[in-house]
Formats: sequence, structure tokens, C-alpha cells
Amino acid sequence: MSEREVAIALGYDSELGDAPKVLAAGYGHIARQIMAIASKEGIHIHQDENLAQVLAQVPVGYEIPETAYQLVAEILAFLYQTDRTLQEKISR
Repeated sequence: MSEREVAIALGYDSELGDAPKVLAAGYGHIARQIMAIASKEGIHIHQDENLAQVLAQVPVGYEIPETAYQLVAEILAFLYQTDRTLQEKISR
């Protein structure tokens, strides 16, 4: 992370079909806490300073902007595929 650390936690409910929402956001100490919680819970951490700066402008509880859809969709697709592959290996 840079000097101005930032962390954003996103959530997405595919059943609702809405865009992902910002669940938590913070700078400095709060950013480090968000990262520590994610790490402890085994939640994927994707580091992209530019994307984080865009998403940091979104109030908590609000949907991400359309300009971030493509990149966030690619990240979510990667995570879903990774999870599916892991589940298949576990079930063998």
C-alpha cells in the first residue's frame, strides 16, 4: 500500500442482480484494519491503487460506479472460477 493507504470492501449478491456495493472503506489505520480482517477471514485481497481511489469516493452502502463495472466483474469472475475449482478438488 502507498503512503495514503486505502482499502475498500465490496459485496455482491448475484440473486439481487444489482451492482456490487461498497461495504466498508477507509484510509490509514482503518484501511489496515479492513485488510487484516479480510486476511484473517480468508477473503481475497485484490490490490489496485487506481481502482481503490475510484471506489473510495463511493459512500458505504452504495453501488459502485459504472466506470468500475468491467474491472470489478473481471475480479469477481476470477474469484468465482477459483472458488469453483477449489470446491471441485475438495469434493473429489
